[in-house]
Amino acid sequence: MSRATARRRVVRLRGAESSARPDALAAEEPLEIRLGGEALTVTMRTPGHDFDLVAGFLVGEGLVHATDDLAALRYCAGTDEDGANTYNVVDATLRTPGVLPLSAHRNLLTTSACGLCGRDTVEAVRTHLRRPVADDPLRVTPELLYGLPDELRAAQRTFDSTGGLHAAGLFDAGGRLLCAREDVGRHNAVDKVVGWALREGRLPLAGHLLLVSGRASFELTQKAALAGLPLLAAVSAPSSLAADLAEELGLTLVGFLRGRSANVYTRPDRVAVAPAG
Repeated sequence: MSRATARRRVVRLRGAESSARPDALAAEEPLEIRLGGEALTVTMRTPGHDFDLVAGFLVGEGLVHATDDLAALRYCAGTDEDGANTYNVVDATLRTPGVLPLSAHRNLLTTSACGLCGRDTVEAVRTHLRRPVADDPLRVTPELLYGLPDELRAAQRTFDSTGGLHAAGLFDAGGRLLCAREDVGRHNAVDKVVGWALREGRLPLAGHLLLVSGRASFELTQKAALAGLPLLAAVSAPSSLAADLAEELGLTLVGFLRGRSANVYTRPDRVAVAPAG
């Protein structure tokens, strides 16, 4: 079994009957991200595609904008009690170090006298944005959108065995799934997809779509915009600040994409709908 899952014996209840059986759980382990040898953050993630996760995280923080911005990624010697490498520490080296990550800006905002301001957070993203999405000519049909969740669901192999993972999928303008990633964290799944695209030399992701299996938060909208994606779709609801950011940046935000229905919260002109009547 891969590190993405773990086995645990459970007691299964069915009505008045019970039985003991093994069950597969989605693995969750800490990943420390270092930048030039200095600790940057720790995230709880499902092991696997760790370099993609770190690369995507750096894109979402405004630290990396193109493949050449990232000089190196390597596992550090984090060890367990037996001295074995845990592969839970990744160090990234940038070609141009010293840029302040967006999370540091948010931390400064939250510790200021006035507290966190939505307008300030939107402006912080705007200052880091290198790939404006407002003018992206992407157009899709409702039928294309309706088919995306089934395509992503079919690629969720670990979810099939655990039922406990979020997913993110990158699609081209024709609705073809290019990359799917799973993780216990919604943000990590997106980072893994964006990091894959960065390492494949595909950024910016103009003319592409991102689908997430949960809700669309401000941070997921931020990650999509910084990757150059003109459309973010979610099977659940967006937050108000996610919609504000999408509106400000000209990104199309779709929520409640289930079956043959969806809500388009911003830039509906990208969804080609036949006129009523």
